[in-house]
Amino acid sequence: MLDELLGRASLKERIDELEEENERLRERYEAESERRSDAVTARQDAEEKQNRLEDRIAQLEGELERLDDDEGGPSVRRRAELRGGRLAEVLDRLQSIRTEPEGALTAGIDDETGVPDTVRDDLADALGDRLALLDDAAPCVCCVDDAGLVSVALESPVQPDLEPAWNDRFGLEREWFLPNGRYALALVRADLFALGTYEDDERVSYRGFESDVKGNHSKGGFSQARFERIRDDQIDDHLDRCREAIADYDGDRLYVVGQRGVVETLAEESAFEPDATAAVDATGNPKPALEDAHRSFWTTTLTVI
Repeated sequence: MLDELLGRASLKERIDELEEENERLRERYEAESERRSDAVTARQDAEEKQNRLEDRIAQLEGELERLDDDEGGPSVRRRAELRGGRLAEVLDRLQSIRTEPEGALTAGIDDETGVPDTVRDDLADALGDRLALLDDAAPCVCCVDDAGLVSVALESPVQPDLEPAWNDRFGLEREWFLPNGRYALALVRADLFALGTYEDDERVSYRGFESDVKGNHSKGGFSQARFERIRDDQIDDHLDRCREAIADYDGDRLYVVGQRGVVETLAEESAFEPDATAAVDATGNPKPALEDAHRSFWTTTLTVI
């Protein structure tokens, strides 16, 4: 009676209604969170299964390659990583070779199309079944003579758009393989940027910074989605800073290296067009990471077919 007189009865009824509504909302939220958590778990399980399958495929491909070798299939005679003085020496030797007119072929081989059809028959005459190894070496610049005495593939840091040409010597340009003149090399990771300006092999200026980007997160549900949105926004902000830093570079040649997906995104969404890009493994702080990236970029893989 006293509650009714004081108007508290209606307030208590309203409180009860709100508590019931709150309980319904809480149960709905928990159900939604559980569904999201299940979805994230399922995605993680699928990614883990995909990684296991990719590892198994790589293992089987390796076993198949060994079986091919055991059965007497063609294999490369030598493969080496070259840089600096040793690379310059090898280039000098290749450039010193002389043949009869149209006895030396120099050709750029794309990793998508392989050996150009215009010279495939000529190369098949010189290399026989080893021609398949040249396809495997792409992208590269190949040097083959008509007698098959020289047959090498060079994975050029700056892959040229090179039409096949027969001549009396190999048409190699040193700037495809060795640092030459003034240029800039930018290292881009999701959380790091470094840019060096170089004269030949010497760095003459440097700029670098790191950005606060969240690392990997294993929790599922709502927190996982929110975490990924925050991280994506942080990476976008970081790439904007990278674009501004690169735009300040005043020079002709620009090479961009780093994490493959990050480099591709930066190149696709920027006004500048790099002269070459490459995926490199360069970890640590900006300045030492840039040194590693520069050394890795200016390394050529020599494959003797």
